[in-house]
Amino acid sequence: MHRPSRVRRLRRRRARQTAVVAIAVIVVSLALVQAQAKDVHGVGVWVMERSNAPLLGKADGGFTEASASAVGAGASAESVRVVVSGKVHDVITNAGSVGELLSAMGIDPDADDRVVPSPSAPLQVGQPIQVDLVEVRRITTAVTVPFPVTTDYTTQLGIGATHVLTPGAPGTIERVVEQVVVNGEVVGMRIVSSTLVRSPVTEVRLAGPAAPDGGSLTVPGVGGRSQFGMATWYDPPWSGLTAAHPWLPKGTHVTVTDVATGRSVTVVIDDRGPFGTGRVIDLSPEAFGVLAPLGRGVLRVRLDW
Repeated sequence: MHRPSRVRRLRRRRARQTAVVAIAVIVVSLALVQAQAKDVHGVGVWVMERSNAPLLGKADGGFTEASASAVGAGASAESVRVVVSGKVHDVITNAGSVGELLSAMGIDPDADDRVVPSPSAPLQVGQPIQVDLVEVRRITTAVTVPFPVTTDYTTQLGIGATHVLTPGAPGTIERVVEQVVVNGEVVGMRIVSSTLVRSPVTEVRLAGPAAPDGGSLTVPGVGGRSQFGMATWYDPPWSGLTAAHPWLPKGTHVTVTDVATGRSVTVVIDDRGPFGTGRVIDLSPEAFGVLAPLGRGVLRVRLDW
């Protein structure tokens, strides 16, 4: 019987040893893979998005995996839809609650943000999670206050002439406005405070016996006893048969006649105005109502006093 040489026996022995080592390496590798797979399931809350679209706002940093100390993770993975600032994210996660899922996604809602269902609610398959990022802003603005005008009437100026005695100056109010911004869009606002920074300065004017284009006197110049023009009505804080006139002395009794119908009413001048083009008198609602329905708005009239 032929016996292998010593060299061949050594080669066979080394081959058997190499095979044993290879088998041992494979067994160790499988054990490591199993151990790693077990670690993945025990690492805590994890989340994976089905698309590569980045999150918006507070979730700009992308998805993150919770630390190994995380607790309460679900035992199995679930598919969940999360809508953040109107953007849809379909994710797979083992989170057990809404809060755990949002934390794993890198979303940390504050007290102003809206989360439905609430962060403490358990995840439910088929129920989407809505996250609206809410921001409350305070904006300070300067608001211009128009200056009031006081007009004194004199016979020393011609009809329609105006002279400024003291120029007016606008005032300024510092206003703080609170805005509610949801997902980057302003949905509401309110005035928090208004502080008068500079008071307006009243402008003092001197005017002739009629406002510009405010009708014409039957007798030109001062001293006429009749006037034609347009009458309107306004709502003074008082009532009765009263009216406002640009220059007739307060307390003057004036008969106002509707030129179209001949109907008339006698009023007492107790206010100043109007100052619009073509208007000669502002009547109280009661006085205007004697001449025509308030819906008419404007009447062509003759004034006699």
